[in-house]
Amino acid sequence: MKSRSVAPALLLVLAGAVAGCTSATSRYDAQLKKVDPARIYVCHGFDCYLKTRLDITAADARRFSQIMASGAASPQAERAAISKAVQYFETRAGEAIGVRDEPKSSFGKSGEKGQMDCIDESTNTRSLLRYLAKRGLLKYHTVESNVSRGLFIDGRYPHSTAVIQEKGGVKWAVDSWYAPMGGAPDIIPLSDWLPRGVLSSGALN
Repeated sequence: MKSRSVAPALLLVLAGAVAGCTSATSRYDAQLKKVDPARIYVCHGFDCYLKTRLDITAADARRFSQIMASGAASPQAERAAISKAVQYFETRAGEAIGVRDEPKSSFGKSGEKGQMDCIDESTNTRSLLRYLAKRGLLKYHTVESNVSRGLFIDGRYPHSTAVIQEKGGVKWAVDSWYAPMGGAPDIIPLSDWLPRGVLSSGALN
């Protein structure tokens, strides 16, 4: 796949075959800008092929408030709270869909209910982050556009992540693709996340 003789058109086909994980900000930004405080539409089936409505109940709203209140002391504490909020959100998303997503992506799962590639995961995480921001629950961070890395010819699979930025400071990847549904996402500096990921086995996250 690294050969310079591979035609550009073929590379685009190959890139599109990897679980839809090729779009930097994803084509769902318009959807994300309309986050309703009472519901979130959860993407699944790869490349947001399917959507399931998750109604945010009063109990959910209280739980998110409690989780984020635990991160009020510092940016680092808020990132820890964001991790817990993502875990709670994914558990609720699994309940709404009725299927538990497996970690990472499998080529054979495209179009399958409940299974998520990195476009689904990063879109869903950003939807949650925007929900938290709209409710005033993010004190130290802003929600940024999703970011991608890798395009085969550089020896890496395409992959996308949600991003937050510490106010006046570092951007952080919030990447929930590697963990099982409801597991803790990777929250690492975006500058560390961007160069990671290779085609060989044992690849870095």
